[in-house]
Amino acid sequence: MKRTTAQPVMQRGFRRWSLCLIGCFLIAGPGQAQVAPEAATRQRGEAVVILLHGLARTSQSMRTLERHLGQAGYTVVNVDYPSTEQSIDDLVEEVLAGVLASCCTEATVHFVTHSMGGILVRYYLAHHAMPNLGRVVMLSPPNQGSELVDALKDNVVFHWVNGPAGAQLGTDPESLPARLGPVTFELGVLTGDSSLNPLFSRIIPGPDDGKVSVERARVEGMTDFLVGPYNHTFIMDEDAVLHQVVHFLQHGVFDRSDG
Repeated sequence: MKRTTAQPVMQRGFRRWSLCLIGCFLIAGPGQAQVAPEAATRQRGEAVVILLHGLARTSQSMRTLERHLGQAGYTVVNVDYPSTEQSIDDLVEEVLAGVLASCCTEATVHFVTHSMGGILVRYYLAHHAMPNLGRVVMLSPPNQGSELVDALKDNVVFHWVNGPAGAQLGTDPESLPARLGPVTFELGVLTGDSSLNPLFSRIIPGPDDGKVSVERARVEGMTDFLVGPYNHTFIMDEDAVLHQVVHFLQHGVFDRSDG
């Protein structure tokens, strides 16, 4: 007798919808709070560091980095922007460009970003000259997109949670990250290979951080690249990552010393 593993159509459909629903919220991470005014910690220092959080997050997710960089002597501008309400193009032109014009026309400006925040910086620098640019550190950036977006971008719940910017982060050659091309500035990329989402990691080829593969965090032209045992959602809170961020801003390379 032929053995069958088929399930009733309604049950299969419910399971697929449930996985998509769960997937969308896990891509987004913790829920997005109400958009708040730009947060800034003013310290005496030689340079300004702009912090840009990831998709469906807020500036609160970058508070640990904000405090750490302030203690290191930097002026820190922790930008809170409506990541799920507009496209990446509009977020850059309507939010990031305004922040830079209002706070950072004279000092050297560094960027430290998480996830999609790195794509905002790449887009800005691809379309605007910035003679006072310092160094850039990207944490878990989808520099070549994410296969999770490929798998879920047609789902209505994905669009509801992640908005138009989320749909721009696929891996096809016409996706926004792919069209930005190589970087031409000092860039350190730090990503993880530890996942909190084993279901997602089955979708993503190779080592990944639960949202972005190690390989897709890379971008042509970057200065340094480092992988550690970190997950996508909380990479910015790791003590070792805090150390590496400051080290790259100060020296232009990550710290590979045994100490």
